[in-house]
Amino acid sequence: MDFDSLKPLLDQALASRLRIIDSDHQTSFRLFNGFYEGYPSLALDIYASTLLIHDYSDEPDNDFINKVFDFVTSKLIWLRASVLKTRNGNTQKDKRGQILFGKPDRKIKEHHVWYAIDLTMNRDASFYLDTSNLRKWLIENSKDKTVLNTFAYTGSLGVAAMAGGASKVVQTDRNKNFLNLAKDSYSLNHFPIQKQNFMAQDFFPAISRFKTGKQTFDCVIIDPPIFSSTSKGKVDLEHESVRLINKVRPLINDGGYLISINNGVYVSGSDYMKILETICKDGYLRIRELIPVSESFIGYNKVGKPITDPNPFNHSTKIAILDVKRK
Repeated sequence: MDFDSLKPLLDQALASRLRIIDSDHQTSFRLFNGFYEGYPSLALDIYASTLLIHDYSDEPDNDFINKVFDFVTSKLIWLRASVLKTRNGNTQKDKRGQILFGKPDRKIKEHHVWYAIDLTMNRDASFYLDTSNLRKWLIENSKDKTVLNTFAYTGSLGVAAMAGGASKVVQTDRNKNFLNLAKDSYSLNHFPIQKQNFMAQDFFPAISRFKTGKQTFDCVIIDPPIFSSTSKGKVDLEHESVRLINKVRPLINDGGYLISINNGVYVSGSDYMKILETICKDGYLRIRELIPVSESFIGYNKVGKPITDPNPFNHSTKIAILDVKRK
């Protein structure tokens, strides 16, 4: 597809999202989801007043990206910066993000909560837009709860729990730089930072440590990567979700919640439901609700089809809240 063919798709995407653009330009949202909206190798995100361009093409074309950049910035004249992430770039810097112009924003506001961001620290944008509805759920359901956020990345789910009045939130991730960004989010919201609640440790020894210390929580969030293998253990969402979930079950108090997220594009919604139904067979877990991904993230003018059918979820990011009973 040439750029002239892309323009009407971008026009449609812009028009459908005008109502979610805030006048202060502090929020974040997906402006164009090319996979669903007709151009699979391109996605555009807005973080405050920064345009983030995701180029997923096999052979990056700078001239094409420049046309995209010129088109969007001519429509959204309030943009003050732009970053390009080239998935198949030649260098790690290309993949983490090159600044095209301006000074990228370092914070965004969602559901009245501030989150620190660093758009060039990693291949991802440091803040996942597809879990916005889950953050809202945590804000509404975390009052006086103790929460464990595993595979925390930059801690946005834990920050949302704190904003909801959680009595304690423990964030665990192998990368301390990611957790440092979580601490920045705490500072933005004037939350107290207690170092012992930020654990830069692999998932498997961290879980063992909690079990040994007989430490339990009212809510445990498990949001693992699709695949990861270290000397401490292996994570494989496509084949071993049940094993991972069973690792954290003993850490959840009676009457508590397990929040399980599977973003594997090759795991269909029906297959994931079978996994959840399997772990619920003993009667100690029960599916409470499924959290949908926002329509603005998926795209309003859907053309493309997902790799696997996510139904009964509405996106490959499949989020389930489970009630927990203990013996």
